[in-house]
Amino acid sequence: MTVMSLPTHSSFDARNFFLWSIPIIGLLLLLYWDITSALIGDWYNDPDYSHGFLVPFLSLFFVWERWDDIKKTNIQPSWWGIGLLGFGLTMLVIGLVGAELYTQRCSFIAVLSGLVLLVFGWKIMWIVSLPLAFLIFMVPLPAIVVNTIAFPLQLFAAKTATFCLFSLGIPVLREGNLIALAGTTLEVAEACSGLRSLLSLLALGTVYGYFSQTVIWKRWALVFLSIPIAIIANAVRVSGTGILAHYWGVEAAEGFYHTFEGWIVFIAAFVMLLICGSFLSWMGHRRSDKRMD
Repeated sequence: MTVMSLPTHSSFDARNFFLWSIPIIGLLLLLYWDITSALIGDWYNDPDYSHGFLVPFLSLFFVWERWDDIKKTNIQPSWWGIGLLGFGLTMLVIGLVGAELYTQRCSFIAVLSGLVLLVFGWKIMWIVSLPLAFLIFMVPLPAIVVNTIAFPLQLFAAKTATFCLFSLGIPVLREGNLIALAGTTLEVAEACSGLRSLLSLLALGTVYGYFSQTVIWKRWALVFLSIPIAIIANAVRVSGTGILAHYWGVEAAEGFYHTFEGWIVFIAAFVMLLICGSFLSWMGHRRSDKRMD
């Protein structure tokens, strides 16, 4: 019995890498030109996903940061890439037939991963796994998922804001996602659910966790910590909007002030993430110092 195997290159050759990359990029452009164009349009028109413009560049930066490891790794093409490639193309066909954009766009990541595995093998696939997985942040969530997540976030923000305002002695009444004050009524709309800041901080937490931590569980800890930090920060923002509306009128809680407040709260959330990362790093240094003692 003979076992078929793809040819193996003893060492990484940058020239071969780029020669293989050209037809791969050409194939992807051919398959995903319309899908990519619509995706870029969503980044431009939807503020919730404006960070999508940065995601591909950050992914390429991750590849560049691993470039020395890639050059030292043997190219060992794997037949398993055909299966992953087929899975991605199946996702594409299903998405096109069902007119489901999320499936079409995610299929790009699966197809790209399958091509990397087929041409370069498992070792290089493992090295670039983070850059490939990070691309998921550039794909807008489907409407059904947004609706499922956004409304509970709206209710949480409204409940938290109502509690904070009541604790400060401000007359307030909540009905669902509506906050009734003495002079006006605020609606915690879908745009104020905090989903935008949640997705942005989650992507930012992934990048920060990778560069600030060397231990895997600490990196994942920062990724997961970015979720409650973003949710709580948005609740604080809604509370601040209620305070502004009560003391200075609804005009103070709209337009420029509302946008500026959102940026301030997001920066505060990122500072909290930095503090968590510093604490995790301090834990590692303290354990090392104890071992030395």
